[in-house]
Amino acid sequence: MDRKIERTALQKASKPLLIVAIVLVLLGVFYGVSQTNAQGRSQTVDVTSLTITPVKQGAFTDSLQLRGQVVPKTTVYLDTIAGGQVEARLVEQGEYVEKGQPLVRLSNTSLQLDVMSREAQVTEQLNFLRNTQMTMETSRLNLKRDLLEIDLQIKHLERRIKQYRVLAQTGVLAQDKLDELEQDLAYYLDRKALTVERQQQENSIREVQVAQLEDSAKMLDKNLQFARKNLDNLLLRAPVAGYLSELDAEIGASKSSGARLGQIDLPDEYKLVVRLDEFYLNQVQMNMPVVVTLEGQKVAAHVTKIDSRVSQSQFQIEVDLPKQSPDIKRGQSLDVELMFGADNANAVLLARGAFFTTTGGNWIYVVNDDGQVAERRTIRLGKKNRDYFEVLEGLAAGERVITSSYSHFDKAQILRF
Repeated sequence: MDRKIERTALQKASKPLLIVAIVLVLLGVFYGVSQTNAQGRSQTVDVTSLTITPVKQGAFTDSLQLRGQVVPKTTVYLDTIAGGQVEARLVEQGEYVEKGQPLVRLSNTSLQLDVMSREAQVTEQLNFLRNTQMTMETSRLNLKRDLLEIDLQIKHLERRIKQYRVLAQTGVLAQDKLDELEQDLAYYLDRKALTVERQQQENSIREVQVAQLEDSAKMLDKNLQFARKNLDNLLLRAPVAGYLSELDAEIGASKSSGARLGQIDLPDEYKLVVRLDEFYLNQVQMNMPVVVTLEGQKVAAHVTKIDSRVSQSQFQIEVDLPKQSPDIKRGQSLDVELMFGADNANAVLLARGAFFTTTGGNWIYVVNDDGQVAERRTIRLGKKNRDYFEVLEGLAAGERVITSSYSHFDKAQILRF
């Protein structure tokens, strides 16, 4: 026979007690979470791994520290006018060369043969012109001779007619003989007029032809000089005096017409080429002041050229260096300070640090007076230079902040040391 088991008072009370305990635990967890959210997440860090810097008040220089590369201000390129094969290299790269000094000698057999052929053609044409001029001069002399002979015949006939006319009047000479002489005289007079007209025509034609022939002779002579100059161009000479900074002319190498063989840099004239982030493209202006460090001394200069073409997120500016600057070499790098504006003599200054990479300058950890806790605070920064940020809001001079990296605790609201 089954017997009913009665539950004790303790057993009856255990279930409500368990429920109450669970509720209390949940309330405690909720309270802890709410307190954490109210006060912010805290994290304990080692103070020796941090960089703590005081906020200062002083003059803020609106400038940007950069590095510039020294390049020649003026460069003259060496290009071949007539291509050919490098026969001799007369100087070496880096040497100082004088104007007109031979640098490289080329050889070009086809050009030499072509020039010889052109010389022969020009000589043939010049000989033809000279022969034509001689023929025209001979024709002119022949006409002059004909006129002299005609004049002589006319004088003879006039004298004989004068004599025969007296004889014909006395009946000694027949009238037919006198008429024959008068007919001969009329013939020679007409022939003289025709010869004079021919002479005038040929003289006018000759003047035009001689002018044309002389122009042709001058043109052919120029062509001949040009053909010979092509051979002279096979010897490359220095167009200016300077340093031969580049020379690409190995013996035996073939160079096409117009190929670049090197360049000459004019001495004692240099400029700096400085590359900047495209962020500053709208801030840089022509003639903006620049401070260049030369031999430990500050030298004032200004921006002389802005190349606004952006390449790899950067653009380029140029700064002329003073002439006769000591110990400046091509390719050397110098410190450059680009001055954007006037100095702020009473600014709140925050030292630059790795914190900016994480926060973007929107917030920072500020250490309290006892140095045991650092709290996260929203700030607003302005311009920056090599050493400092200009603080616009959120910090006061004398406060201490953490400027080292936040990569291990950037989610915490409070840091405990």
